[in-house]
Amino acid sequence: MGRARGVVLFGMDGHLIEVEADVGRALPAFILLGLPDASLRESQDRIRSAAKNAGLDLPARRLTVNLLPASLPKSGSVLDLAILMSAWAADGKVSSTAEVVFLAELGLDGRLRPVRGVLPSVAAAQAAGAQTVVVAVENAQEAALVPGMTVLAGSHVGQVVTSFASAALTPRVRDSLGLERWGAERSADAGVLHPRREASAAQDHLGPFLSGNDGEGPLGDPGPDLAEVRGQEEARFALELAAAGGHHLLLIGAPGAGKTMLAERMSGILPPLDDQAAMEATAIESISADPRTVTRLRRVPPFQAPHHSASMAAIVGGGARIARPGAVTRAHQGVLFLDEAPEFPRPALDALRQPLETGRISLHRSAGSVTYPARFQLVLAANPCPCGLNVGSGTRCRCSVAQRRNYMARLSGPLLDRIDLQIQVDRPRSAAAALGPPGESSAAVRARVLDARAAQAERLRRWGLRTNSQAPMQLLTGELKLPAGSTRDIDDALDKASISLRGYLRVLRLAWTIADLMDQDRPGVDEVDAALQLRQRSQTH
Repeated sequence: MGRARGVVLFGMDGHLIEVEADVGRALPAFILLGLPDASLRESQDRIRSAAKNAGLDLPARRLTVNLLPASLPKSGSVLDLAILMSAWAADGKVSSTAEVVFLAELGLDGRLRPVRGVLPSVAAAQAAGAQTVVVAVENAQEAALVPGMTVLAGSHVGQVVTSFASAALTPRVRDSLGLERWGAERSADAGVLHPRREASAAQDHLGPFLSGNDGEGPLGDPGPDLAEVRGQEEARFALELAAAGGHHLLLIGAPGAGKTMLAERMSGILPPLDDQAAMEATAIESISADPRTVTRLRRVPPFQAPHHSASMAAIVGGGARIARPGAVTRAHQGVLFLDEAPEFPRPALDALRQPLETGRISLHRSAGSVTYPARFQLVLAANPCPCGLNVGSGTRCRCSVAQRRNYMARLSGPLLDRIDLQIQVDRPRSAAAALGPPGESSAAVRARVLDARAAQAERLRRWGLRTNSQAPMQLLTGELKLPAGSTRDIDDALDKASISLRGYLRVLRLAWTIADLMDQDRPGVDEVDAALQLRQRSQTH
């Protein structure tokens, strides 16, 4: 018998797989048990070729490999190396593999190839008690992001054999190069990782990533500067409010008014991600992007802007067996921007309602259900009508009343009710406004956003909350209840059914954010009235 370990992912959840191999006295065969899918069954031929080209053929007897737990469906190529090591362990070629996690795909020539999802896989292995992981060298930097894990990396299966060779095999591999031990060590000039052979398993590998790293680099570009937006004071203020309190935003205006410019600068004024959020965003990047690009924690909030032709599966996630993450998950801890929002399929827009409320998306497929995190800030941009000219007096608009109504009706009432800020963005009315001096920079706006976030965190810490957008009704009408005089306008609006109870709650949240930006202890009549007007601003034009 030989044993090794691997990890398979269901969504973001990693499951530790015990791989056990048995060499029997029977005709040569390779039996793979434990609910492998077609892609995993193909690994049998890859593994045979890799073993042969490494100079250590699999035994010419019956080889039975069992993947435990046997009731869990398994897919992909991430278990290639673990299966091969368990087979060699059963044949006496390697030893001490039972407690080691192997995460790599095999090439026919024995090369170790990188795989997706190494960060959440290594984190799951550590949570299950594993202490050592072997990965392809391209995945080493990513695996080293998990603190306290011993990471061994190589480019060929021969290096793995050298590091785990049994006593009987040691003379044959005495002069061979083994695996490298990796730790998180960043150069002062380039900000990239370098391997080192002396790394303690107890060392906190996250330290160098979390200190002095504002996210600029391969996995975090702060994006364009808000200074490039001229004028648009009300829209700029709405963008700042959205960033300060974590609110959702709708921008309605004629083509060329600057809606897209404003939205694209949202990430640049958001606070950098904290430790937990950065790990979550990087883990999502790990399962979604090229595995060779994940080399450090993402600090700048992600920004996703799918085209309006994207399907519902592309927006919320989908797939034939195990659903893959969609744009709402890739935007987790960041911004999801839908330009030309009414052009998106109505079902895709309505599918956003669940993650907007819960911060996660559950997807059900034949092979099982997965739940992905999806806590994002939604920014929508829309023209007021199909031709885009229904602004001001509307005399230039060529659309019929029915066309205008049907166009905006694609944004359903339940979806709009979840949007805190609904702003009309007007075109600049003069050359002086359009071509005037640069506006305030993203850095200056972000400084105020950080101060407002700090005030919210201090006030809401008792309840385990961080932003005003997370405050529940019980809190805002309980311990943080405003005097009756301050809420007179929204009380009247609720009595007249011009806003829903959800809208009432979101106006209160927005009022607290306005007060935080104004450095006030609590909102008053003016702040509550301003919040109500900003929520209904697009409806008054």
